[in-house]
Amino acid sequence: MIEATGLTRRYGAVTALDGVSFRVETGQIAGLLGPNGAGKSTVMKILTGSLAASGGSAVVAGRDLVKEPLAARRAVGFMPEHVALPGDQSVWSTLEFVADLKGVPREGRTARLETLLEQTGLMDVRHRLSGRLSHGFRKRLGLAQALVGDPPVIVLDEPTSGLDPNQIVGIRELIRGFRGERTVLMSSHILSEVAALCERVVILDRGRVVAERSGEGLGEGDASVAGAGARKVVLSWDGDRALVAAALARVTGVDDVVITETGAEVSIAGNAVEIRPRLVESVLQAGGQLQNIHDKGPSLEDLFLSLTGAKGQTASSPAAADRDTGAGPQGGTAAAADDDDDAGGRPA
Repeated sequence: MIEATGLTRRYGAVTALDGVSFRVETGQIAGLLGPNGAGKSTVMKILTGSLAASGGSAVVAGRDLVKEPLAARRAVGFMPEHVALPGDQSVWSTLEFVADLKGVPREGRTARLETLLEQTGLMDVRHRLSGRLSHGFRKRLGLAQALVGDPPVIVLDEPTSGLDPNQIVGIRELIRGFRGERTVLMSSHILSEVAALCERVVILDRGRVVAERSGEGLGEGDASVAGAGARKVVLSWDGDRALVAAALARVTGVDDVVITETGAEVSIAGNAVEIRPRLVESVLQAGGQLQNIHDKGPSLEDLFLSLTGAKGQTASSPAAADRDTGAGPQGGTAAAADDDDDAGGRPA
């Protein structure tokens, strides 16, 4: 579980975080979004114990970061976007060093590290020097380091940035496997990735939480955006319309099924990431040949742009200047990219 209450962080006269509060339940995967300079990196640094808040409180895995700092840090595994690695140590030695730092018992350690190497695709390079790894392997090693102590809470900053398509799929599947077992907070500038992986999303803008949405509203739109109505999935298939539609109606989480000329429009309530596969399975089991499946309504990107005001802004606008820290112009999906919120200044 992660719980932030009224988190504030100031650098002199600049307020990077202004009363940020949100909660991620145990076993849940949540996404943290926001334009450059919105405060995402600051939140992650506070939650991982690498930065002190100017005000407010944070609890991870039941440990208060102020009252129990060491226990709280041990309960969190952190993967920064830019992974710092010792250039003169092998991948294996690097993980052993991290295991020592985290107090991982010697008994069973070798088996644990070998499992991590397999999970993160590092087994073939375990004897290679960390400093000579490609960007993709550095990211994998960063994730492995975060998992060394078997922490109940994982914080991931842009976990798939710079990876090739095959690597992205592998890391996404690994993160998806954490659901129900670990509490995960991840930032990503790939909004479709957040919609596919996360059961909850927290959107920051100018150091404040502007929205929290549960998983069922991520991919299909939100009633607060552009007059969106119910969440819907549109399917088309070859086969008996009535028979397949009846099968769709029996899927848990389906509120209504409206038959169309090519298939059906399905209104859903629940976790869309989990419901979509069941819809596909129902079509096939009822004898239909699925042709297409897509979401109807505003996307997570529309929600993001609507709430942060990023659409139509230029880098020279006052609002953009307040948020931007030199990372470049904002707008579109890339507006959710990583931010350097902590550049310059001293904490208040």
